[in-house]
Amino acid sequence: MTTSTIGGTTAANIQSLINLRSQLDDLQRQLSTGKKSTTYAGLGLGRGVTVSLNSQLSAINSFDQTISNVSTKISVAQLSLGNMFDIGNSLKTAMAQGNSGGGTLGATAVQQNANISLDEMIGDLNTQAGAGYLFSGRDTDKAPVKTYDHILNGNGSQAGLKQIISERNQADLGANGLGRLTLSSPSAGTATLTEDATTFGMKIASVTSTLSNATVSGPTGSPATMSVDFTGGNPSPGDAITMRFTMPDGSTENMTMTATTANPPGANSFTIGANASDTAANFQSGMTSALGTLAATSLTAASAVQASNEFFNADANNPPLRVDGPPFDSASGLVAGTSANSVIWYQGETGSDPARSSATARIDPSLTVNYGVRANEQGIRSLLQGVATMAAVTVPNDANTSALSSAFNQRVAPSLNGTAGGQTVSNIQTDLANAQVALNSATQRHAQQSSTLSTYLDQIQGVSNEQVGAEILTLQTRLQASMQVTAMLYQTSLVNYMPPGG
Repeated sequence: MTTSTIGGTTAANIQSLINLRSQLDDLQRQLSTGKKSTTYAGLGLGRGVTVSLNSQLSAINSFDQTISNVSTKISVAQLSLGNMFDIGNSLKTAMAQGNSGGGTLGATAVQQNANISLDEMIGDLNTQAGAGYLFSGRDTDKAPVKTYDHILNGNGSQAGLKQIISERNQADLGANGLGRLTLSSPSAGTATLTEDATTFGMKIASVTSTLSNATVSGPTGSPATMSVDFTGGNPSPGDAITMRFTMPDGSTENMTMTATTANPPGANSFTIGANASDTAANFQSGMTSALGTLAATSLTAASAVQASNEFFNADANNPPLRVDGPPFDSASGLVAGTSANSVIWYQGETGSDPARSSATARIDPSLTVNYGVRANEQGIRSLLQGVATMAAVTVPNDANTSALSSAFNQRVAPSLNGTAGGQTVSNIQTDLANAQVALNSATQRHAQQSSTLSTYLDQIQGVSNEQVGAEILTLQTRLQASMQVTAMLYQTSLVNYMPPGG
């Protein structure tokens, strides 16, 4: 027969104690952590589901981090765009007040406001969020807009906006200051107005007349010519002729000359002479004065706006057009500038795709948002151009101050809210707001998904504190009993089995 030794039984009991102690430690860990196991293997059949659920939760956390970063960038961009919108409104108000105040003081106040606004707007466009610029499209490592000083005043050999406007103004006014128009009298009693054969100056669009006895012809030919023949007899006082001119920026202006018996005549009038030759000479003299005033006001404003168009429509791939000079007052056309002789105001990315597509973020397995912005977008560029034009042109203190200031304001004010039918700063804000809505919706959806997945995961990984507590009490009772038995075995001796006196 086989007998087991007391030592062998004791060793088995000790191993059992160790096992029970290990179970107790694990139960205490479960109670403190709320988790069944520290490894997937300890979860049994639920380990595969647990891996899948943790992967989904990790992906949601990654999407939420992306959403947080994108939300920050959009919020900063919205602040900048909102400030630009306010700048446009503020300058429009200053222009309206300057017009009502009139004179040099009003014009000076508008220009001071425009200079401050331009500097502020450039700061908004060069805003960074994190390590990237917000208005550079994909080229987030580049400041999108040149500095205030470089844009207005140039940079070394690179001409700025002021120089480009000045060159264009000389070319449009011409040497005689009449907008590249020439007045002549090819025959006695006849006055003729002829365009210059260039792209510059004023162009004769149409002529209407109520001059009795006089014969008005044109505009015809290329370059266009119109003429007034007074040899049929003098006009009557109050008779008039209206000429419509196309300006360099595409706008049009009317100029009316009215016959009068007054001598000297008033503005935009001509004195009826004793004969056809005198009347034609008086008409030509009155036209010279009226054209000079129109050139110094509306043409000057239109010329500046067109030069500004050419400056701000340019980018690194398409430098601005420049007047082919010097000399500029007799120049015959435009030439392409270069990055060496012209400031390129926009330095960001110039992709052909929509600006919003220049920055894309995936915020859900099946959803992406586009939130890119470029400083050369039409809405931003139009506003920046309007502000810069007002800042670049100084209205002189002379008889034409009010008229010139008004002509500038009429052309620039509409651009401060974007071009008619075109994009505005508000449109860009709306696009970004839509992206924010998508981000917020995704965040809410992720919160619901995370809650559901976490609950399911807890059911697999988690433990019931009540159950674990009961198991601990049971295990402690077993452990205590086993320890008592083991202690008793250690105290067992052969002496205990010997008869008394043996």
